[in-house]
Amino acid sequence: MKKLIYLLTILLVSCKTINTSTEKTNINKIIDSWHVAAAKADFTTYFGLMTSNGVFIGTDPTENWQNQDFRKFSKPFFDKGKAWNFTSLERNIYFSKDHKTAWFDELLSTQMKICRGSGTLQKENGVWKIAHYVLSMTIPNENTDAVIKLKTAFENQIIEKLEKQKNN
Repeated sequence: MKKLIYLLTILLVSCKTINTSTEKTNINKIIDSWHVAAAKADFTTYFGLMTSNGVFIGTDPTENWQNQDFRKFSKPFFDKGKAWNFTSLERNIYFSKDHKTAWFDELLSTQMKICRGSGTLQKENGVWKIAHYVLSMTIPNENTDAVIKLKTAFENQIIEKLEKQKNN
């Protein structure tokens, strides 16, 4: 009896591992397809891989795009046949205990050189969809001071505006 319980436990653990592996494969396909859709300027596929209330956070501090606004912003780029081209160099995927939510981080090869993407996916009707994505430019630590000098004037204006809004 103990051997049977042991074998059943091993089987259950193995099935969970296979499920996680399969889910990671599915998620990798979704994210890769999303990036390819942008590179091919396939608007329908790109936004079809996001939840209807999906969010895209861009590299500019003013870019916090809710789905409908992101569609409006992106449409002219897609219509011209040239959106953006991101290729994953490395990706890590994690799951909630119930496997209904996944989150990831990735290093990307882009026109801006290496960027970091991170995001969240949710299952909708058994299909993974991107619910939230954050794109960040990477800065080597030894270049931080130079980058801060480049962005100080622009971002000081934003900081001042946001602090006023917060205090009102």
